[in-house]
Order: sequence, then C-alpha cells, then structure tokens
Amino acid sequence: MHLDEQLQPALRQRHKEHLFRRRLTLEGPQGAEITVDGKACLNFCSNDYLGLANHPDVVAAFVTAAQRYGVGSGASHLVCGHHREHHALEQALAEFTGRPRALLFSTGYMANMAVITSLLGKADAVFEDKLNHASLLDAGLLSGARFQRFLHNDTASLTRKLSRSNGMRKLIAVDGVFSMDGDSARLAELAVCAQQHQAWLMVDDAHGFGCAGEAGRGSVAAAQLTQTNVPIYMATLGKAIGTAGAFVAGSEALIETLIQFGRSYIYTTALPPAIAAATRASLQVLQREGWRRQHLQHLIASFKRSARELGLPLMASNSAIQPLLIGSASKALDFSAALGEAGILVAAIRPPTVAQGQSRLRITLSAAHSDAQLDRLLNVLADFKL
Repeated sequence: MHLDEQLQPALRQRHKEHLFRRRLTLEGPQGAEITVDGKACLNFCSNDYLGLANHPDVVAAFVTAAQRYGVGSGASHLVCGHHREHHALEQALAEFTGRPRALLFSTGYMANMAVITSLLGKADAVFEDKLNHASLLDAGLLSGARFQRFLHNDTASLTRKLSRSNGMRKLIAVDGVFSMDGDSARLAELAVCAQQHQAWLMVDDAHGFGCAGEAGRGSVAAAQLTQTNVPIYMATLGKAIGTAGAFVAGSEALIETLIQFGRSYIYTTALPPAIAAATRASLQVLQREGWRRQHLQHLIASFKRSARELGLPLMASNSAIQPLLIGSASKALDFSAALGEAGILVAAIRPPTVAQGQSRLRITLSAAHSDAQLDRLLNVLADFKL
C-alpha cells in the first residue's frame, strides 16, 4: 500500500476527535504582544515567563557573538564544536545553581534522555510521576530499566513501588513544576523518600528555573534542598531564560559520566556559540532585574484572585502556568478560537498531551504583561460560560 494511504486514516481520526494540531506563524519577536498569521494578538501562551526572549541586552549579546564567532558551531562538543562561550556558560550555570559542574545540551529532551539512559540499565529501576514531561517518560522507557509511574504528587504511591523494587540502581524523576497543570512537585517529601530507599532524585525544572527560589535559582532552591538531596538537576533555557538549550548540573562524576556515555550529548552538533553568549547575558539580567520575578508573582496572585471571583474553573497552580479545566477537546478548541477572535492567544491543550476529559486552556503569564493586559484577558473570560 502507498505511504499516504497508510497514513491518512490516523490523520482523519485526529480531525474527527478534535485533536488535530496546527502551527501558528509568528511575524516578529516573542513578547506580550505578537503578530500571528498577520493578526496582532495579546500573547498568553508563551513560556517566556520573565520577558527575556527579546531583552535588548540578550539580543545585543547574541548579535555581537554571532558577528565575532559566526553562526554554526560546526561539530559536536567532543569533536571541535565546544566553544569557549559554551564553557563560560557551563561555569556560570554551575555557579548559579551552586553545583560543581554543569553540562550544556541542545534541548531539554536530549538532556533528560542522556541522564536516564546513561545512568540506568536493565538491572535498574526508574520511578516517574504520572504527569511528568514526555521527555522524562520516553527516557525512562528507552533506558531498559524497569519503568514505573506513581500517582501524581503521591509519595505514598511512590513509597509502595520503591518498597517492592529490587533494582540495583533506583532513580526517581519528577518535574519541578508540571508543565500542563502548573503545580509543583513535593520535593522535600520526595527527598526523604529517596533517602529512605537509597534512590537518586532527579528534578526537571524546565518551568521553575528562573522563576522559583531565591534569585530565580529554581524549585530545588525554593524547597531549600541541596545537591545532597537532589543529585541530578536539569533545567531548560528556552523558557524563563528566553534563549534555547538546556543543562544538567551536579557532581564532577555525574557530568563526566554524561560526557562519556550520554548518546544525545555525544552525537549531536553543539548549540551556536552566540546562543551561549546570549544565555550568559540573560542570566545576568535575571539576577540584576529582580523586579521581573516580583511582577510575575503579582500577576499570578491577581489572576488567581480574579478568576476565583469570576467562578472560572481554575486548577491548583501557584506558578506562571494557570490552566482552566474545560473537559472536552472540542469545547477547549471553541474557547481558544473565541479568545483568538478577541485578539488574545491562548492554547487549547488536548490529548494525548493531557488525559481524556482533561482538555484545558493553558494560560501562561509573563513579567512582560501589564496589569491592563491581564484585565483585558479577564474581561473576555468573564463573558465565557466555562
């Protein structure tokens, strides 16, 4: 049978179930106000939580580095692609997170894949929260270790599974802030659980790094935990930091293990040096402009208060991710389209990203938003029968 004939039935089924995905085309920089497919919109679905993606200092650092070093890195880190800008960023990230070393990756997906597949094998066991990001789940499955998922934020469920495990190495992997629900992992409880069962705790802090904790050092810092409690810390740079890539921070032995055995590190071209230079500039802005985190927290509190007053179906989140639970995929699409007609961009999140019956509007707030822009969103939502 022809390739297209084999593929079309699954595509038609996606359409039928209101799960077909379409890409939007932006025509300008990321920000609170963007142009999408020729239409000006208020943007409430970006992960640019601190409004740094188009910060003039970050842009200037990128341009200067690109003019000096060119665009492409030319090779993988272990051939001839490891630039001094990469090295300087790794040192800055290690210092910022308070860990001996950090290792730069091209994406968070690749970072998670490298960690879990390098550390675990068939004799081992990995335990993951049911709402973990797909990259953690995929890495757990591909590691060959016995893969087990525990109930969301349920340490009793995790404890039962750990108690029955005979894995030689045991890894607990969780999101610091869960990307679709916006709530936080109970890291202090997980750290105790890991210690009691001689397991390692890994935190993917893609949505916490830059926003949570003192000076934006992330969810682990917010929970007042250290490398002793959480030996493996991963975070991405394309969200609150506003650039691209990811990193893993930890001990000398951990980082060297990833360099030697991490296939998704070894066998890929390094990020452009200009991205690393821009990221260092963004880290400096993060520490210098603490008002961004403060304003973001103000917006979160304001949105939650107003949403409750309006009776909106708010989910339990204290982060910049504020989902409104709708239920059916078709209704979520309808509400997203209605917001779009009002000039407000909010994504409808549907299965398989979330469970059946759990479709939602994923509203994300940014330090780039003003109070007036938030009020405009709330005024439109107030007219909806959610």
